[in-house]
Amino acid sequence: MDGDREIEGHGTLRRGMAKDVWIGNVQSGMHDGCQVELKGWVKRTRGSNRIRFIVLRDSTGTIQCVAKREELGDDNFEQAASALIEASLIVKGTVNVDERAPGGHELVVSSVEIIGAVREDSPFPITESAMSAADGGETEFLLDNRHLYLRTGRMTTMLQIRSSVFGAIHSYFRDLDFVEYQAPCFVAGAVEGGSTLFEVPYFGRSVYLTQSWQLYAEAAMPALERLYTIAPSFRAEKSRTRRHLTEFWHAEMEIAWGGNEDVMKHGEGVVRHICKTLLEEREEELLSIDRDLDLIARYADNPYPRIRYDEAVETLQSMNVDIEWGQDLDYSKEKILTADFEVPHFLTHYPKMAKPFYHRVDPDDEKYVLCHDLLAPEGYGEIIGGGERTWSEKEILQRIDEEGTPRDPYQFYIDTRTYGGVPHGGFGLGVDRVCSWLSGADHIREVIPFPRDSRRVTP
Repeated sequence: MDGDREIEGHGTLRRGMAKDVWIGNVQSGMHDGCQVELKGWVKRTRGSNRIRFIVLRDSTGTIQCVAKREELGDDNFEQAASALIEASLIVKGTVNVDERAPGGHELVVSSVEIIGAVREDSPFPITESAMSAADGGETEFLLDNRHLYLRTGRMTTMLQIRSSVFGAIHSYFRDLDFVEYQAPCFVAGAVEGGSTLFEVPYFGRSVYLTQSWQLYAEAAMPALERLYTIAPSFRAEKSRTRRHLTEFWHAEMEIAWGGNEDVMKHGEGVVRHICKTLLEEREEELLSIDRDLDLIARYADNPYPRIRYDEAVETLQSMNVDIEWGQDLDYSKEKILTADFEVPHFLTHYPKMAKPFYHRVDPDDEKYVLCHDLLAPEGYGEIIGGGERTWSEKEILQRIDEEGTPRDPYQFYIDTRTYGGVPHGGFGLGVDRVCSWLSGADHIREVIPFPRDSRRVTP
């Protein structure tokens, strides 16, 4: 933008709007007694004809701004008084230390400039009453207005926690010299059950939205040996549990020359690293949503036990849960199993009949495969699924044929065994599930900006 420009009804917008001072810095004491310029949005406002109290927010916190008519003059005071909730402002003033003020500081205002006004006939719709009725963001009204709900304190906190989770995953793998690798979102065949595929018309034929990066990661494994990604995945599940979305974020890894135990070591490592990172970066945010930091410290500091599938089934049966050997554990059973866990547990050695063809059969007992799920405590259930891959050409063809899966869509995958197959394995971590678990959210929709499920694709 060249030069200055007029903002309708609000004077001139200066060239160069970069922000220099953040509210969080002011509340930390960095600017005590100093004159500052704050840029943010109105969270609350109240007052009289002589004095206005404006609670200003930005992404780092809030501060009370005290505007007095006698100091601002009539015109500027009236502009301050006209600023409605979520109007964007530039406020200048002096930072005053006051223990009575929220956060211990307030701003004594010398000028107010409205940048983005809110009309009186169209006030900000996300009210305190709407929030109190939300029950974790579950109301249709708040879901319909998600683009505005993002501005609330709780949602801002969830997104900040989410950012730290993503950052921790990246740092864990990059510190171990893993290479970030991307795979296509359009695929010809399923990674897991075909019934959960989203079919997409594609120039006269059908393709599918990917459920996982895995198959294409295995193609790159002989080149890169250690690789990972964080990417969206898609599953056409009509389930409406608190942990299911149709579009979700997957953190996945693949390693050459490794088996099920090696993969579990990395699964435990990345989850514990996420927990440590949150304690280092987001302690204040976690406390603001009443999360027990001792729990997260426990998850960060203690090893994760292993239990076999058979033991889990016996435990559930002893609790009068209706489950037969060979069945996969759905969320209702995982919730019961994990309710009393002190830390995450690995559930290993599922029956071969319960898992897809790419899981390697246990050479010590062919009824089982070398795989695992990592189950989170507090009733959250599975957050990681992984294991050792079938790596010989003979075995992969046998497994594909046993399941009645057509070979053609997977020929590229078979080729990775034909030409120098090698022991390898990997896992997929549900990033949104981890965010939900570690934040103590009631529903997975709380931790993603725009949730997608079987009923909702807007906004």
